[in-house]
Amino acid sequence: MERAAVFDVDGTLVDTNHLHVTAWWEAFRQAGHRVPMHAVHRAVGLSSSDLVAHLLGEDRDKDRDGELSAAHKALYGQYFDRLPALPDAGRLLGRLHRDGWKVVLATSAGGAELSALRRAIDADEAITATASADDVDEGKPAAEPVEHALELAGVPAERAVFVGDTVWDMRAGSRAGVRCVGVLCGGIPRADLEEAGADAVYDDPAHLLASLPDSPLA
Repeated sequence: MERAAVFDVDGTLVDTNHLHVTAWWEAFRQAGHRVPMHAVHRAVGLSSSDLVAHLLGEDRDKDRDGELSAAHKALYGQYFDRLPALPDAGRLLGRLHRDGWKVVLATSAGGAELSALRRAIDADEAITATASADDVDEGKPAAEPVEHALELAGVPAERAVFVGDTVWDMRAGSRAGVRCVGVLCGGIPRADLEEAGADAVYDDPAHLLASLPDSPLA
């Protein structure tokens, strides 16, 4: 039977979380909001609209949400030509592909941003499909992004594993009924990932690759 390995991208396969933090912090600053960087970091992984709502609250001027998202997009876009893949990210996807897994990306990125991330990973031949923010109505921690990834793979939840770096990833995977694997390279503590539903936690893609025989992706 076919199996699916579903991967978050930012902070899981590409070392971009702190670039997002900086871009969001500057976007908020330009709009007159003082949002601590540690709070932004904890919100990374949410969709843009959900991140703004999470950090500014329901009493914000919602008419300016689009300006904030556009500012973040422009600031973050300056890094597109030099996004750094995490150690062995491409090798991990290639190995899983050769082992018979259908590899699917589930990310809030889309368009030029997603293209830049895929260039950084450099493993297109191993990727079966991509479930992007453009394809779903609700982002993580809703189950929809992971469920859509499973639909693209044609694999049921019980034959899938979801790998991510944030509590939003772990909650989305758990709600979709898949086993969840956390990685620490996004900067979220092990205890938080485990509390949110991670069955196993590894340092980064290189650690997961080295540990495959004893992992949920065995």
